[in-house]
Amino acid sequence: MFVKTFCSTVSGIDARTITVEVNCSVGVNTYIVGLPEQAVKESQQRIISAFDNNGLRMPGRKIVVNLAPADLRKEGSHYDLPIAVGILAASSQIKADNIGKYIILGELSLDGSISPIKGALPIAVAALKDGFEGVILPRANAREAAVVHKLKVYGVENIRDVIEILNEESAIEPTVVNTREEYYANLENFDFDFIDVKGQASVKRALEIAAAGGHNVLMIGSPGSGKSMLAKRMPTIMPPMTLAEALEATKIHSVAGKIGTQGGLLTARPFRAPHHIISDVALVGGGSSPMPGEISLAHNGILFLDELPEFNRHVLEVMRQPLEERQITIARSRYKVDYPANFMLIAAMNPCPCGYSTHPDKECTCSAAQIMRYMGKISGPLLDRIDIHIEVQPVAIDSMAAKRSGETSADVRARVIAARELQTARFGAENSTFSNSMMTPDELENHCRLDSATLHLLKTAMSRMGLSARAYDKILKVARTIADLAAADNIAENHVAEAISYRNLDREGWLWK
Repeated sequence: MFVKTFCSTVSGIDARTITVEVNCSVGVNTYIVGLPEQAVKESQQRIISAFDNNGLRMPGRKIVVNLAPADLRKEGSHYDLPIAVGILAASSQIKADNIGKYIILGELSLDGSISPIKGALPIAVAALKDGFEGVILPRANAREAAVVHKLKVYGVENIRDVIEILNEESAIEPTVVNTREEYYANLENFDFDFIDVKGQASVKRALEIAAAGGHNVLMIGSPGSGKSMLAKRMPTIMPPMTLAEALEATKIHSVAGKIGTQGGLLTARPFRAPHHIISDVALVGGGSSPMPGEISLAHNGILFLDELPEFNRHVLEVMRQPLEERQITIARSRYKVDYPANFMLIAAMNPCPCGYSTHPDKECTCSAAQIMRYMGKISGPLLDRIDIHIEVQPVAIDSMAAKRSGETSADVRARVIAARELQTARFGAENSTFSNSMMTPDELENHCRLDSATLHLLKTAMSRMGLSARAYDKILKVARTIADLAAADNIAENHVAEAISYRNLDREGWLWK
């Protein structure tokens, strides 16, 4: 008997439907064809054990399983369940009438229980797009897939549950998630608040500008000055993700297996803080079985690199293209995938190896050569791609002992949202430019025009500081954001002057001031 079941494979952050063709005929042995890799080939032994432990019968006949399209390499253990269901249907042990309505996925354990898979959300999105009625997958992935409406999502724990659903004998109800309710309920849930940070008014101002325009930031300061504390509070002042952004971020985390057992939609902007020993593959993605890296997991959120000079220089250099293109293309001999990487880079570093060259009280023990060598670990092209360089000074003891005061994250966030709304109106809701940091050269020319006095100020700064053309563009973009926070139609001299002040590493001799 010939039967078709359906499952999916993930490429990048999108899924593609795979047809599992099972033919049961006269003969012996089982064959799995269609470019299966080792984990798929091993499914035969898992299926036989699962059948034995659940009172099911492995047909004593010739079984040929074809995974179509046959020219696409099949990887992963989630093919176990659709192959097992196809064998049961082909040997008339279950009804075959309803099999074509569902995408079926899951890894079988030897006792017949079903283990979680990766990529449940993009698979559910593809299933709805391709016209399937529902998805049958591990219960641990049910809430994740149920984010997609108008699709019946059945979470199962054992192969027996699957048989009952297909035989229409099951009491299992489809999993339902109210996506909008969940989205709005968790928008304001944060563990940190800007009001926790004492002092640091100038740094808070710089981070507010960064959040308002989507600008990359480098904080330079002595150990204990509060760089990490400030960075962790950045998501609390950023505009909330739209539903489309939340869905895209959730898909990436789903593919990487980072959703967890609770499932559901990611509502807070991602905050990723990899250790400085990370490899370039772990940062940008790839591997023998391609997976998103940290820059893609930070998509629509923040990538925080603490102790920036301690990262391998090659690892940092591979970020240059994603910072410009806002996506990463992983090309290998066996595959080519694209992952989105529209993240805000927040980096922190000490000003010298000992950390105290700019400290107001402690004495630095580093020589000029050591400091230059330390700073030289960060290349000029990478620094050019960071819009704001801000110095973080230690907080005075009196300020530390004072009670919490100042603005909350909600206060700052309100101004950031207002500035982003001006940018949306300027660029258009359907434009691919969402913030000032993403402006194209044409948009920069149209929206960042300067009067003669302001232009003279910028030219003077460019000449004295020896800035590159990219740094020139960055200053204009930051100035445009400062003007937006002030609700100003045009960029004024004070806006450009403030933007120039955030190029600390371009100022000659600032380490020895």
